[in-house]
Amino acid sequence: MKNTNSNAVKSNNKSLFSKLVQNLTFWVLIAIIVGILLGHFFPAAGVQMEIIGKTFVDLIKLFIAPIIFLTIVLGISGMGDLKKVGRIGAKALLYFEIVSTLALAIGIAVAYFFEPGKIDKTGLPIQDASKYTQGASKDFSWMQFFLSNLTLQVLLVAIIVGVALNFYKHREKTIVVLERFSKVVFLGLKYVMYLAPIGAFGGMAYTIGKFGLATLIPLGKLMISVYATMFLFVFIVLGGILRYYKIKIMDLLKYIREELLLVLGTSSSESALPSIMLKLEKMGCSKSVVGLVIPTGYSFNLDGTSIYLSMSVIFLAQLYDVQLSFFEILVIIGLLMITSKGAAGVTGSGFIVLASTLTAIHKIPVEGLAFLLGVDKFMSEARAITNLIGNTVATIVIAKSENDFADPILDTNLEEF
Repeated sequence: MKNTNSNAVKSNNKSLFSKLVQNLTFWVLIAIIVGILLGHFFPAAGVQMEIIGKTFVDLIKLFIAPIIFLTIVLGISGMGDLKKVGRIGAKALLYFEIVSTLALAIGIAVAYFFEPGKIDKTGLPIQDASKYTQGASKDFSWMQFFLSNLTLQVLLVAIIVGVALNFYKHREKTIVVLERFSKVVFLGLKYVMYLAPIGAFGGMAYTIGKFGLATLIPLGKLMISVYATMFLFVFIVLGGILRYYKIKIMDLLKYIREELLLVLGTSSSESALPSIMLKLEKMGCSKSVVGLVIPTGYSFNLDGTSIYLSMSVIFLAQLYDVQLSFFEILVIIGLLMITSKGAAGVTGSGFIVLASTLTAIHKIPVEGLAFLLGVDKFMSEARAITNLIGNTVATIVIAKSENDFADPILDTNLEEF
């Protein structure tokens, strides 16, 4: 009997070890630790690792144009016939933009208040940071701004194509082709993200080797700030919205706890998409509202991602001691409102959004992404969970506004689950 128990324990230990070894986050953590040690004890060697972090970022940047184009086109065309979607679609899109823009603004405000990227109020001692702003002109020109940014050009083309597809007679066939191509592109990105530990190692070794262990302080502050902001957003903003409809946020979270745990384990809000749709229908939301709002929300309503992205941009600006004007902050919010669409549930997509935004504003070093990679994996769960809760609340709001919600079913199911 003892042998049987011993074998079972050994088997469980092997299974746990096997899962740990196959976990990308585990290897990113190991790479970060090794990078810190190398940069601290052998700073000259750590500085030489800069090329590794830069190469990883350059690989990520190759995916910017195709991913933005495909996610925006498929997101817009996936709405179907805009006339047929009608009032529900318009309400959903309006709600998505208001709430996600609020999330972006909150992220920026909190980042400015807590200053997670500040080191002794001076930022990293970059000697040649001006090279990132050489293309900026004192006399701002919208035409020059647009023509010098591939990201904005791709966004404009994607929006036009997405809207046009809704009126194209072969729309369905075209969407199928684009979805297949999208899977290929994201598969390529998935394989590139397997190099994340190497990129994290290079970025961390270089940063610690050049600037010292003090740079770890802002990373910790960023993580705390992001988690605290998302917590407050869920319970104050989303909780306040639900309170207007006489629903308690804690009751809702208890009702969808299985989906929250699933997202926590997979770090992807898309893993819970099928089950959350069924839960919302049982909750009282009509099938038509759920079928429209949830899939669309996964591309257009990313509250957690919005908070993380806006805070990350300000964090990097503070880290490199780059001063942003009020107009530039508005430009960042405007860019993130568009580039963040479609970023949920796809490994590495957050870096695509950040890279495209930093590239477009021509002021904050894109190389800072390699430094940010060190903690990105540890905030993915918070982003995904906040995205899921945000889309759940959005569906309830739209259903309630359409008088397409059965309160008795809601009460019964909240007590049952």
